[in-house]
Amino acid sequence: MKIVTCVAPVNIAVIKYWGKSNDELIIPLNDSISASLSTDVVRADPTVQGSFLLSLFLDVRQNDDNGEPVVERERVLAQRGETGHELATARAVLKKRERADPSLPEASWNVVICSENNFPTAAGLASSAAGFACLVYALAVLYGVEGEISDVARQGSGSACRSMYGGWVRWHCQGDSIARQLKGPAHWPEMRVLILVVNDATKKHSSTLGMKRSVDTSSLIGYRAEKVVPDRIRDMEGAIFAKDFETFAELTMRDSNQFHAICLDTYPPCVYMNDTSHAIVDLVHRYNEFRGRNAACYTFDAGPNACVFLLEQEVSSFAGAVDYAFPRVGDGADYYKGLGFERVPIEGGLAETLTPAEQGKLKYMIHTEVGEGPRVLENSDDHLLTVDGLPKALGLVPA
Repeated sequence: MKIVTCVAPVNIAVIKYWGKSNDELIIPLNDSISASLSTDVVRADPTVQGSFLLSLFLDVRQNDDNGEPVVERERVLAQRGETGHELATARAVLKKRERADPSLPEASWNVVICSENNFPTAAGLASSAAGFACLVYALAVLYGVEGEISDVARQGSGSACRSMYGGWVRWHCQGDSIARQLKGPAHWPEMRVLILVVNDATKKHSSTLGMKRSVDTSSLIGYRAEKVVPDRIRDMEGAIFAKDFETFAELTMRDSNQFHAICLDTYPPCVYMNDTSHAIVDLVHRYNEFRGRNAACYTFDAGPNACVFLLEQEVSSFAGAVDYAFPRVGDGADYYKGLGFERVPIEGGLAETLTPAEQGKLKYMIHTEVGEGPRVLENSDDHLLTVDGLPKALGLVPA
């Protein structure tokens, strides 16, 4: 048996993908641009194993209140002889290899797949993109597939194709609709991201259903795709290449706002942001007004949680403003996650413009940076499956 374990990054779009021109092939209405976040902080970890077994365990996490293993049972598909996106993705990767050499023994393999996320799933934080990118990358290593595979990744989750690369990535809606890296993670080393987790529960409207409803009912989505996004893509590429944060910030916030305006224009509307989300928007604008420039910018995917881009020198100051505006519950031992930074109090002049919210409106804060694309984990201790093809997190033994 052959076993492969990989990690892949979450990607956060600064120019959004919302809506498909072809549902079957997962072709987007418009181009999009994203940043892949460091896998040292937030990531998906699939293990795939070629074997005589046929089992599928997804999102195996030890995260309930008692520290017991939790499995999303509805996604454990293959145990019941069913198939899902995960197995279809495995077959799509294998077909790429078979076209090169159809006589390979891998064609007869079944696979065992186990995946864990270290971040909220289905909460609007690009969990499916990271998960499917990692799955495709691991399967490609397992089957020995080389070359372009972002087209396969998008079959599981459209934006997964952007997580196939590190740094800054553009997904093209034209031609083969593949993702290409614009710049690597070292291009803008000062860039940082604060993820403000408002709610890590599963969102009410899935992205797949939400964007289909938008395409069917929104009168704004076509105008955005045809008239607005092409110019934004050009300007965003220029801002990233020039490391022009002022322009980057304005484009990012405007595009996030327009995306959620389309969600509201959808009928019935898909409401992803909540009161705390809007309070974060207000905080960012007040912070920028206090600074006299765009020192931070927000973007919200299909969920209430904010991703705030800012440069390294702003992290402590902005985090201090967040602490003041959204008082945490308790001592905050588990509140700050990811990269460390100096804790400083809010500046007096800024505090005078803010009214703190009730305690506990934010669950936690993740500090991260732009990082690399998928990679293989070589240490066998990192495997999520035992040699018998069972998830280690469940503590199961073979019958």
